[in-house]
Amino acid sequence: MPGNSSDACHVAAPRFRGFTLPELLIVMILAGIVAAFVIPKLDAIMGVRTDAWRDQLTAALRYAQKTAVSHRRLVCMDVAGTSITLNIATTRAATSCNTGLAGPVGSSEFGTSDSSSVSVSVSPAGTLYFQADGRVTTDGAGATTTTRVFTISGTNALTLYGETGYAE
Repeated sequence: MPGNSSDACHVAAPRFRGFTLPELLIVMILAGIVAAFVIPKLDAIMGVRTDAWRDQLTAALRYAQKTAVSHRRLVCMDVAGTSITLNIATTRAATSCNTGLAGPVGSSEFGTSDSSSVSVSVSPAGTLYFQADGRVTTDGAGATTTTRVFTISGTNALTLYGETGYAE
């Protein structure tokens, strides 16, 4: 009966919404299982980036050496962190490079890494001079050959032999 005074005293208890302990445990267990499969995949993806950067550097070294031999001109390479730049001399007897050598994208920047976690360092540091006979030297005149070691984050070192210009 709507007018009954006992209905007015009966108030519904407030309902709290949320997750129960078993529901939270199930979600945490599922998240742990998914993470166990996803984290190794992320490591593999980072390894692919590093391998791609290493391959790009190797290709740039070989391209510079082959271009120097085929054009019979000095080719200069600068490697700085995450970028590789190539230049070529306009004349055969030049001791410096003054023209950009077009790379795969048409500019003198042969390659870049878009990942800040992948970079390269060269030892000894400085510009690489690829001579017309295929040697790698410390200066444009070609007086002293140099063997360079490239250390790429996360991979084995890459060696460029000065006498032959061979990269491995």
